[in-house]
Amino acid sequence: MKFKALGAFAGLALLAACSSNPTASNTGTGAGAASTGAVPGSEQDLVANVGDRVFFAFDKSNLSSDSDATLGRQASWLAKYPSVNVLVAGNADERGTETYNLALAQRRANTARDYLVAQGVAASRITTISYGKDCPVAAGNDEAAYQQNRNAITSVQGFNPQNCK
Repeated sequence: MKFKALGAFAGLALLAACSSNPTASNTGTGAGAASTGAVPGSEQDLVANVGDRVFFAFDKSNLSSDSDATLGRQASWLAKYPSVNVLVAGNADERGTETYNLALAQRRANTARDYLVAQGVAASRITTISYGKDCPVAAGNDEAAYQQNRNAITSVQGFNPQNCK
C-alpha cells in the first residue's frame, strides 16, 4: 500500500513539475523569435533577431566588418523567408547639400542591396530608396547623432521604420 501511495505522489510531483512555467532567463544575443515574441518573418523578427541597419563612416559608402556581419545575417534571414521583400533606405547626416546627400545615401542603399544580392538574395526582392538627410533617426547636430544617421536601414516591404514619405 505504501508503494502505491508513494508512486502516486511521485507521479503527481512529476506532473506538477512538467506543467510549471519556467522563468525566461535567455538574455543572450541571437535569441530566437520565440523568445522575443516576434512573428517569424516579420519586421519585428528582423529587428530583434538579425539587425536592420548598417552604419557608414563620414562621406563613405563602403561597408565595415560590422556591416558585413549584419548584412550576412540579413541574407540568411531572407533565405529563410523567401516570400519576404525588403526596402533598403539609405541615409546621410545633415552636413552637405541636399543633392550631394541624396546621391551619397543612394550609394549606401545600393551597397547594402549589392551585398545581399551577392549572398544569393534575388534582386527583385529588394527595393532601394534614398532619404538623404531628410529623415534622420537621431536628433541633434553632434557627432553622436551624425554617426547614427549615416546608415542603410533594411525593412520588410510595407513597413517604414523612419516614418518617411
